[in-house]
Amino acid sequence: MPSLWKRITFSVASVLCVGSVVLLVVALSTERWVTGRIMCKTGAEIVNASMVELDQFVGDIYYGLFRGGKIKNCGLGNRSSVIHIFPKLVQTLNGGLHVMVILFLLVAIGFALVSLSFCIYNARKIPYQSIKGPKGLYLWNVIAAFFGALGVLCFLAAVRHHSLTDRVANLQENIFVLVILHDGLDWSFWLGVGSIGTHIVVCGVVAMSQIKLRKLEIQKPQQPTISAVDLLY
Repeated sequence: MPSLWKRITFSVASVLCVGSVVLLVVALSTERWVTGRIMCKTGAEIVNASMVELDQFVGDIYYGLFRGGKIKNCGLGNRSSVIHIFPKLVQTLNGGLHVMVILFLLVAIGFALVSLSFCIYNARKIPYQSIKGPKGLYLWNVIAAFFGALGVLCFLAAVRHHSLTDRVANLQENIFVLVILHDGLDWSFWLGVGSIGTHIVVCGVVAMSQIKLRKLEIQKPQQPTISAVDLLY
């Protein structure tokens, strides 16, 4: 059995790996990767709206990797609609890049689960110095963090350099043209970033498991020695 210190550190690393998996799963399943404000340009041009009246044509948009939603106002009141990335929208986007984001995050989840299994193994067994021990944990966590970072960076590239929000906003808009006033990364995106940081922390915890703590030695009280001189008295 490993020492108490190793069991504690590897148990903490296991919890962190579970946290990383949960963060990525929640990030994949939620719709708040990007949020922003949109304006109905066509509606504003039809009525020749002034600067003050432009606020009446402003709506909201939010979306994730699979779906989202938008609320547009083109002079007929607020109208909400659901956005489905698959299967129609992905054809108008940079589909390969979008699919790569999802695949990278799924691979990161897979290696996070591998790291979790090795953490549990090392918490119950004496760690080996081979791939089953701390060296393997470093490897799996670095790979998981690497693929997670690739997924996050690819999504960021799609938003900033491939006008992802503009394409999502104008999905199936045959009459009206929507203009993005501003957009920003929301909490679903930062959950993916947080999972990367979790794996870095796991590597630090595994490194702490290699610290050898000194065992507390309890000194027994010395029994008084009785010499022959003492017996004479």
